[in-house]
This record gives sequence, structure tokens and C-alpha cells, in this order.
Amino acid sequence: MFYKFNLRVLILSCCLFAAGAYRGAVHTRPGHEEVEKQMRLFSDVFSIISENYVDDVDEVELIQGAMKGMMRSLDSYSQFLDPEASELLKADTEGEFGGLGIRITAKDEIITVVTPLPDTPAYKLGISPGDRIVKINDESAIGLTLREAVTKLRGPEGTDVTISIDRDGEDEVLEFTITREIIVPQKVYTDMLDGNIGYLRLVEFTEDAPEIMRQELSGLKEEGIEGLILDIRNNPGGLLSSAIGITNVFIERGELVVYTQGRREDQNRRFYARRPPLAADVPLVVLINRGSASGSEIVAGAIKDHGRGLILGERTFGKASVQSIIDLDDGSSLRLTTARYYTPSGISIHKEGIEPDIKVELTREIRRQIIEQQQEILGLSEEEHRRRQEEIVEDPQLTRAHDILLARRFFLLNDKENVQ
Repeated sequence: MFYKFNLRVLILSCCLFAAGAYRGAVHTRPGHEEVEKQMRLFSDVFSIISENYVDDVDEVELIQGAMKGMMRSLDSYSQFLDPEASELLKADTEGEFGGLGIRITAKDEIITVVTPLPDTPAYKLGISPGDRIVKINDESAIGLTLREAVTKLRGPEGTDVTISIDRDGEDEVLEFTITREIIVPQKVYTDMLDGNIGYLRLVEFTEDAPEIMRQELSGLKEEGIEGLILDIRNNPGGLLSSAIGITNVFIERGELVVYTQGRREDQNRRFYARRPPLAADVPLVVLINRGSASGSEIVAGAIKDHGRGLILGERTFGKASVQSIIDLDDGSSLRLTTARYYTPSGISIHKEGIEPDIKVELTREIRRQIIEQQQEILGLSEEEHRRRQEEIVEDPQLTRAHDILLARRFFLLNDKENVQ
């Protein structure tokens, strides 16, 4: 009883302290009296639950539950992470884990697939961007936080997890049983298409992706590319520094890539290209779709605003906000949205996404077939492409980009002949 009494006194003291701090920090803002009243109300609710709920309650868990609820009142990307979840978040940066191979987000309290990663279990089974996970192992996933969902989906390599998917265009919920694997995503795929058109697909914005891309692009330039298709479809993003580095491959040093804007002055930052570009003059088409998010949207937005290339495909996902990780004394942490990203021309990416210059939409069935074959056909020789042409499902977005670059090459060649 002494413990409970002191804990309640501590909570009440903290509530009053927080209300006082709030009043002192924002004394010019109206409504601080209402905030102080609500802080007292919170303490009363805690005491009533602790003394009257039918079962004994863990009062520490009760407080943590209240903090998680507080974060849920913000956006789906802001979270309170207990020490265990905080450690799991840090483990994400290692880039290798037992999982399904999907990038997910919490959208309207439903865990939603942003994109499957190439050559992973989820990718091979046809999990698609926009799929909504409504159950995990026969337990409802509605209302789960992103971290809770990740914890349930990950597990030891070789074990199974069953997910139930609500998919647009399907009358019934779909079930997939997926065997977890160690996920180590490949970053960059390259190919040389007909007419000396280079193809470069970027899977994720990792720390080393800009250097890998420069190396791969240098190889394509040595082969004599006369146009380039940058494919960032189904790319969920990653590191901001990587997105800036990738953009810098195509735009001139000193040009604005993206800027952030928040409530605090130190959250308002501008990011510029810092290195000489590698392909500032190569005709460029960038492929995007609804699975392109975050870093992909930064790259597409900058290239579009600077007129560096054509953006082709579908409107992007619309997830471009800054999450700051704030460590707390007990090992827990806050993942808090502190700013939003804007393209160089001032367009907010968050929720809006990037609109393509040329819209080419795909049916879900064509998208699924392309995902299934995309990994397999990269790197085939021209002879193998011709031999297997009847088996290959046409990718309308890639074909349109290829045709645009071939046409540009044709007109450039004609212009040179006319000059001579």
C-alpha cells in the first residue's frame, strides 16, 4: 500500500510539474488552465483504475499504456517504445534480420504494406503495396502499433507466420503462410536495354547505396549509355543522407535537394547537393509508383522540380516526415515526428506524394506479374530476351520510359546529322 500511495503521489506531482512547465514554457498561449485541469483528471483516473479495476493492475504498465495512447493521438509514425522495443528499433540498423521482406506502416490504425523487398519470401508470394494486414497468426492486427506488428512478424529463420490480407479488388480476406528468412536486401540492379538505354533499379536507401550507384552507373557509362531509366518503384526509402547522395548523382553541386520544416527553428533545415554529379547530362526517366515512399519521394521530387528528368508512373505513397529518436532515462525512447519534408519548389510530400509528369497506371494483376518476373529477367542477354519474349509479361511503365528515351535519342541523332 505504501508503494501504491507513493506512486500515486509521484504521478500527481509529475502531472502538476508538467502542467507548470507547460504554463511556464507557453505562458502566452491560451488554454494552460485547461491543460492543468486535465493533468489532475489524469491522476484521478489512474487512482480510480488502480483501486477499483476487477483485477490487480501493474501500475507501471498502466502508465506506459497511457504514454502509448498519448502518442497514438498524434500520427501513425510517432510512438512510445519501451526498453525492449527500443532495442529492437536499434537492431533494425544492422540490416539483417529474420523476417518476411516487407516494409510496413500504420495507416488509419491498420498495418499497411508499403512495399515488398525483391527476392524475399513476401515478394515471391505476391504481397503487394497497399495490402492491409488484418490478422497475424489468427490474432487481430487492427490497432497494433508499427513496433507491435514488427515484433509479431519477425522471428527465427525457418519459422512460419500466417498473415491475413485485406486487398482492394478482392471480396475475401487472403491468407498467406510465409517462412521467415534472413533478409539482406540487395541495393542496386542494373541492365542494358535495347538502344543503349541503361536501366538502374534502386531497392532501398542504405548508407552505402550512393557509392554503389555511382559505381554501377560508371559501368553503364563505360558501356556507352545514351539514356537512363532510374527505377525506384516499390522503394520504401531509408536514410535521408542516402536520398540526398542519390539525387546528387543527377543534379549539380549546390542545388537544393529537399528541406524540412517543423515548429522549432532547429528543425528547419535545407539540404544541398555537395558533390559534382556523375550523370548531369544523361537523358533520364524516373519510374515511381504507390510503393515509392520517403527517400524515393525526395529523389523524385528534386529531379522533377529541377527539370532534370521525366517522372513516370503512379502517384507515390506520401510518407515524408522526419522522425526523431529521443532516448529516455530507463532505456525506453520516443519516436516523434518533428518535421516534414518539402521539395525544392515547396511542395509538401507528406500524405500528398509526388505526382508523375506522365501517368501510367497498372492493374493489380499486371503489377503482381511484373513483381514475380522482375528479379528473374534482369541481366538476361539480348538474345535470351528475344528467345523468352513470349514468356515475359510486358511492363507498360518500363516500356513507355524506354520508348521516350529511344525517341529522344532518335531526334538527337537527326539533329546532329542536320548540323553536319
